[in-house]
Amino acid sequence: MTGRDLIALPRTPHQIAAVKRRCKTMVTRRAFASAGAMLVPIPGLDIAADVALLTQLIPAINHEFGLTPDQIERLSPRSKALVYRAVVAFGGMMVGRVVTRELVLKSLATVGVRITARSAARFVPIAGQAVSAGISFGAMKLVGESHVRDCERVVLSLMAGD
Repeated sequence: MTGRDLIALPRTPHQIAAVKRRCKTMVTRRAFASAGAMLVPIPGLDIAADVALLTQLIPAINHEFGLTPDQIERLSPRSKALVYRAVVAFGGMMVGRVVTRELVLKSLATVGVRITARSAARFVPIAGQAVSAGISFGAMKLVGESHVRDCERVVLSLMAGD
């Protein structure tokens, strides 16, 4: 990789660990926001909130790891090819891509059972809302931390390929 490429991607284990910590903090904050949205008794607000939170969170994680489409585009041609190869081999469906509502909905489908249980639990007074908030928190953490791991694997595979 060229010197220009080093600017975009975390390159040392220490840098990767720092990025991972920042991203996990972002994930936890968004998970709490998702859980909080469950306390508002408006049908459909939970899914809308999760989609809105993830369409902000996923690009922020990509940015931290240097894996947004714009950041990848600024890499040298060789490095760009390595990144895309690593994304295909190790990355998830949202690494290095423009994050759309449809892409987020696909991601939420992977935790669909939890979302269905969360929606059903809302109809049980008080305790149901607490359970659904917990499920919402867990589902958001699952999706967010899975994406952090995908980005980390891509960056680590690039380090190994140097």
